[in-house]
Amino acid sequence: MAHRWVLILTLLQCDFFICSTHRQYRALYPAAHRVRRETAALVNPVFQKSIKDADLLYEILHAGLDFPNERAPFHVHDEELASLRHTHTLEVICQDLLPKKLTDIRRLTSALSQRDNSATLRRDDFERTLLTMVYTAHHVAEAGSRHQRDLWAESLVELYRAIKRDLAAK
Repeated sequence: MAHRWVLILTLLQCDFFICSTHRQYRALYPAAHRVRRETAALVNPVFQKSIKDADLLYEILHAGLDFPNERAPFHVHDEELASLRHTHTLEVICQDLLPKKLTDIRRLTSALSQRDNSATLRRDDFERTLLTMVYTAHHVAEAGSRHQRDLWAESLVELYRAIKRDLAAK
């Protein structure tokens, strides 16, 4: 009889752990779990699945890209890279998942700073945090006033610290 109670309590504890981990994950990028563009294949999209994908991402970033905003859509400067099917996944991530407002980015940096230092980010969260850092750096360069530039730069530094802390934990 006692073995059953131990088994039941263990199962409940595992269920609680899985649910709390899932909630913590969804808190970083909640838009990742929404169906977009009428296709379920793009629920929680991830660009980098191999070293080759990481090289492709570096090549796209090096060639230059414009992040989506109210004036312009997502655009990769190199036409050959832009025509790749894999670039469509990056477009979905940049347009639909990354936080665009400074307040949303600050909320993300706050959530990242409250994480346990020994816990590492999941691969998709790491990728999105890195892309958010690139997006923030883009806004630092384009900021009109010194005050706006300082606010964006502060968020950039916080994102850098979160990535550095994550790499140090690995």
